[in-house]
Amino acid sequence: MPIEKTVLGGLTTYVVSEISAGQQPKLALVLCHGYGASGRDLIGLTQAIGIVRPSLLADVIFLYPAAPLDLSDMGIPYGRAWWHIDLDRLLNRPTPELLAQFRRNCPEGMPEARAMLEHLIAAAGEQFGLAADRFVLGGFSQGSMLATDVALRMKEGPAALCILSGALVNEIEWRELAGKHPPLPVLQSHGRQDQILMYPQATALKDLLADAGHDVEFVAFDGGHEIPPVVVHRLADLLERLMSNPERPTEK
Repeated sequence: MPIEKTVLGGLTTYVVSEISAGQQPKLALVLCHGYGASGRDLIGLTQAIGIVRPSLLADVIFLYPAAPLDLSDMGIPYGRAWWHIDLDRLLNRPTPELLAQFRRNCPEGMPEARAMLEHLIAAAGEQFGLAADRFVLGGFSQGSMLATDVALRMKEGPAALCILSGALVNEIEWRELAGKHPPLPVLQSHGRQDQILMYPQATALKDLLADAGHDVEFVAFDGGHEIPPVVVHRLADLLERLMSNPERPTEK
């Protein structure tokens, strides 16, 4: 499967596409990887989606940006991050106060990462001839938090939001943004045994979005911090629906 390494909006991005030369994509899927992963971490999802729905590869372009922060000097070879996290404290010393703070606060470094992803969407839209409402924006873990933050601020688009093993952060601002944003199709998945981002952290985000009127498809599964086959199938279903019915809901 062809993979091109390029720079879009200042971010190193892996572009995976089987679209015929000279043909314009009809939809773009942008997926942001999680904390400590490499920029190539999620590329295999393109092949997995292609196995489930081969027809999608003729019209959908897949963009996998690499986060700007290099974690190799922290003992994580090839690891990258959208912003720094005190992972040891969060995983091994999670007091109720810390978890409440994690949920409530805007992470330090998120605004800078947000600006980079917004620039990527603008650059990709210009390069591939796609309006903002032809982007499906998503990610895994930390990457899904960034995608959610950007999606809720987009005046036009995205076509949908995909939250894979994410969690609620920046709660006060997200609640306000979610209430103002036009109804958005959301695919959210989470493992009931997730030991990194606990299941209640995911359901809190689901409830915030659903309460604001967004169309949330929540896929719970027996597993941990991962993307199981059932989620790949639901993601392929979402892309297929967007291809067959490109119209987004109107304003609330």
